[in-house]
Amino acid sequence: MARNTIYDQFAEAYALHSEHSPANAYYDRPAILGLAGDVSGRNVLELGCAAGVLSEQLVERGASVFGVDREPKMIELARRRLGGRARFEVADLSEPLETVAASSVDLVVASLVLHYLPDWEPLLTELDRCLVPGGELVFSVHHPAADWQWFGRPDYLRTELVAETWPVGGQEVSVSFYRRPLSAVFEQLHRCGFVVDTVGEPRPLPELNDLSPDAYVELSSKPVFLFVKAFTVG
Repeated sequence: MARNTIYDQFAEAYALHSEHSPANAYYDRPAILGLAGDVSGRNVLELGCAAGVLSEQLVERGASVFGVDREPKMIELARRRLGGRARFEVADLSEPLETVAASSVDLVVASLVLHYLPDWEPLLTELDRCLVPGGELVFSVHHPAADWQWFGRPDYLRTELVAETWPVGGQEVSVSFYRRPLSAVFEQLHRCGFVVDTVGEPRPLPELNDLSPDAYVELSSKPVFLFVKAFTVG
């Protein structure tokens, strides 16, 4: 799994940034919640929970949330944010989820985290174990078309590690992740027993147009993130 100092050395700055940034607050999280639907009374496993912003929104909608993240500082921030309203533990998504019992999860949510993994199959196999029959997986990743265009890579069909610079807390921070073609996304889901229900390329919330017209236009007219809802066949 790609390791990025932004999530440990700059944890608090990143948490503040992601809570309010147009792409996260008005585009990614609303789309994830829309795909998740009614979560009241459901057991939700959140992968890459970071500082718990999405976790809190799920809890407020009636979900029982167990969030995991690789970075201890992020887990500390999530626990501070939610108190005892949700459970959080440190976990590396490239390793088995030993703290999650088989068939104990109704819904897995993974917001902008899977692209840090070079190979999804071990994690997807583990999620199939954790989910109840017919359980759902809702996730977002960088859009394959956007990454290919942004990085100008010669081979679109290759899965490869790339890096870019993000401005966080007044500093420029390098972040690395894996870009992969669209076919690789769906091939790995299929091989691990998931059936795709929805593929989304939504627009941001309309109120973003009042707060940041430029961000609204960009998120409304370019491929930025890809949203997928899939379920296990049991």
